[in-house]
Amino acid sequence: MHGLIEEASGDIVIRLDRRGFINHASANIAELGFDFSGALLLPHITDLAEQDYAAVLSEHVGAVLEGADRTDWIEFPVASGDLQSENGAPQARRWYALSLRPMIETDGSIDGALCLMRSVQRLRLLEGELYNRAVTDPLTGLANRPAFCASLRRQLAGGGGQIIAVFAVDGMRALLLRYGQRTADEIVWGFAKFLETMALPEHEIAQLDGERFGALLSGMSLSSAREWSEDVVRTFAALAVPATTRSPQLTASAGLARVECTVDWTLREAELGLVLARAGGGGQVALAGHRWTG
Repeated sequence: MHGLIEEASGDIVIRLDRRGFINHASANIAELGFDFSGALLLPHITDLAEQDYAAVLSEHVGAVLEGADRTDWIEFPVASGDLQSENGAPQARRWYALSLRPMIETDGSIDGALCLMRSVQRLRLLEGELYNRAVTDPLTGLANRPAFCASLRRQLAGGGGQIIAVFAVDGMRALLLRYGQRTADEIVWGFAKFLETMALPEHEIAQLDGERFGALLSGMSLSSAREWSEDVVRTFAALAVPATTRSPQLTASAGLARVECTVDWTLREAELGLVLARAGGGGQVALAGHRWTG
């Protein structure tokens, strides 16, 4: 988020005279492959663009220098300059966005413009990173609760009927109090990775909160979803055998529900099943009103 809103973060600052020639450029313009430190005559702003885009850029810059209100950004591929890729081949096309603001004298005349050039690829990368952080859990890398709920809403819009499972490692709060947050995080991370390996390609796995995980079991009947969930619970118990007598015995439980009515209803039913499974001693799978031994 900071990278998106920080204007000077990686931006190239350029000062133009009233004809569009570059009077000054920040040192990071060297990233484009241009070195103006020893130049007697600084280039025109359009010299930064590839030849096919120079006319469009010239028209945009000229309009601003003539007083037109152009607050929009213009995108163009920069000329290759002297840059080459690591293997010596020409550098791939790089797109930048340019924003200009006229510099107005006291008498109202325009004495040039200030420009910001921003890498479009970097901007898209930051936008993608921001989106990923908004829909993923930072500890496990799984989809988070809002993303899982959005997926459930899409299923409900299509008629619903799929099965979801809500998993949790039994006794997580007790483990947190006894072993501390770092160990608890390691257990949560480990169970997340285990759940990913057990999931089928059509399954959607998410972390709902600090200890519960959701699984949208598309394409599975209630019976097959129960069998898969029981397999998850049994396998986890077998793999989580204590290394020493002081290590905790880890088990997991799961609650099942059908995707119906609303997102909140669906999650509440699955979480009620989880409560029933844990009430039976853990290491079990339950549906609200029913319980099966894992």
